[in-house]
Amino acid sequence: MAIEGPLKELSIHDVFQLLDLSRKTGLLTVTSKLRHNAGTVYFDGGAVVYAAIQDNPHPLGELLLRTGKITDADLNRARDMQEGGDTRLLGEVLVEIGAIGRGELERQVRFQVEEVIFEVMNWSEGYFTFEEGPLQGVPADATVRITTESVLMEGARRIDEWSRIERKIPNVEVVPTLAPAQQGEPGGLDLLPAEWEILATIDGECDIRTIASLIGRSEFDVAKTLFGLESAGLITVTEAGPTTRVAPEAADTDGMLERAHAVLEAGDYTTATELAEAARERFPHDPVVYLLLGRLDLQRRRPADAEEHLRRALRLDPLLGPAHLQLGHSLALQGRLSEAIEWWQRWLTIGEQADGDPGEIQQVREALQAARTLSSFLRGVHG
Repeated sequence: MAIEGPLKELSIHDVFQLLDLSRKTGLLTVTSKLRHNAGTVYFDGGAVVYAAIQDNPHPLGELLLRTGKITDADLNRARDMQEGGDTRLLGEVLVEIGAIGRGELERQVRFQVEEVIFEVMNWSEGYFTFEEGPLQGVPADATVRITTESVLMEGARRIDEWSRIERKIPNVEVVPTLAPAQQGEPGGLDLLPAEWEILATIDGECDIRTIASLIGRSEFDVAKTLFGLESAGLITVTEAGPTTRVAPEAADTDGMLERAHAVLEAGDYTTATELAEAARERFPHDPVVYLLLGRLDLQRRRPADAEEHLRRALRLDPLLGPAHLQLGHSLALQGRLSEAIEWWQRWLTIGEQADGDPGEIQQVREALQAARTLSSFLRGVHG
């Protein structure tokens, strides 16, 4: 039997306590029309094992990449193992290959889950539904087990601290700016690593929510650190205007990529590579950036590197047509004709549906036929 109702009548804190005391197993869904958002929390015997939120999903692999816990090569290797038949969760595979320690993995997963819960706990309006039943197909790359009591205690602590912080940091949409340098004797700054990390991201455009996303830390922790920096006179904060806030994946990515393509067409591979790498550093989750890097690798006859970049692009956007085509080229250059045929065929389907260039489509058809002929011949030779 489902448990449901409006949050105005039963707060989310009370819902969590009820599920904890009754040791419930199942899925809690909380929706907010005011925020156009929804959160899901999975319970097992009253403990939280996974949580996700609609408007800010953070796949574990991308979170670990963004925070520097693993490398692109680590993630690609783990995903390739899964594609090859390894049925373990991504986190388990990353631990197995030595990309990350189990303790650090659990800490990052716990961070993900808790941030969703603390966000939902701030909702005073909305509707909740709890469906009791065995947990099946939890959409997680790794799971944890967090007692509901600890979550509620941490939530209460954050509420108390926010009441102090909000005097200077009223919300997560304020934009921090470095304070002007003071006249007089220059002095050193005795700051903690976390404070330096946040100072390095301050550009006068990114708000607290954006900074938290960029460095993979909670909005609460960023706000608390900025509160201390503001109290020390190192920064100032202003309310974000209608055109002030800049999302990490927006900004001028189009301009950077256009410049990179222009110099690439002119044959300046060095400058094009520098621009592409700068774009990747600023927009690490833009699939078009990895498409460009793959194209540069192909131009330089580095098909293995191109394959790695192009597979990353397709993981971010499985329908990115040009990446299918370029991946086919990179595989063909490595002599993997059967795989190249598969990706070229996929591109043909996408290209024809999107009214692609007829000349290019014809070239790919001819390459497909030639690859099939050669592949058949080689099978006969080795057979």
